[in-house]
Amino acid sequence: MDNDRVIVRKAVLSDCKYAATITAEMEASAKARGTGISKRSVTAIMKKIREGKAVIALTVNKIWVGFSYIEAWSNGEFVSNSGMIVNPLFRGQGVASRIKRRVFQLSREKYPAAKLFSITSGLSIMRMNSKLGFLPVTFNEITRDPEFWKGCKSCVNFNILQKKGCQNCLCTAMLFTPPAIQKEEEKEARLLAGAY
Repeated sequence: MDNDRVIVRKAVLSDCKYAATITAEMEASAKARGTGISKRSVTAIMKKIREGKAVIALTVNKIWVGFSYIEAWSNGEFVSNSGMIVNPLFRGQGVASRIKRRVFQLSREKYPAAKLFSITSGLSIMRMNSKLGFLPVTFNEITRDPEFWKGCKSCVNFNILQKKGCQNCLCTAMLFTPPAIQKEEEKEARLLAGAY
């Protein structure tokens, strides 16, 4: 039906009105799945929207469908793709994949030299990340910024993360390295290998 057509775009200031709906669905989804989805406040979601760091999906009739956001860490060396949530009425229709592609694009536009990462316990997100060129990595290969890890405090698995010293938990870390950085790292590795 044409009224159910979904538009995925960068969020704008007027989308702040959906922040309470987004946070409520994040919390409900975490409870329903019993998985590690960290809670976000309405204020935090609105901040991401105001900063131009969010992607939203809406029907043509302005019904909220989905959301995700980005954040820079370690002085812009890393950018996280976080907070993916889809309205249960629209799940299984490819909306999450469209949001993931758009948030990836937004990350590359705003931070072209940054490594992008995502931590997730969800297989569907892992598959989406893989299609975009993300690879599974150890937690040591993503940001070590303590502020990032504070965002995990409301996750049901935070005690595991703490016990492991933020080295691992039930989530899988996935990393996308831009081609230019990857070439530079490979060159550096070859030079180091030749030095021994």
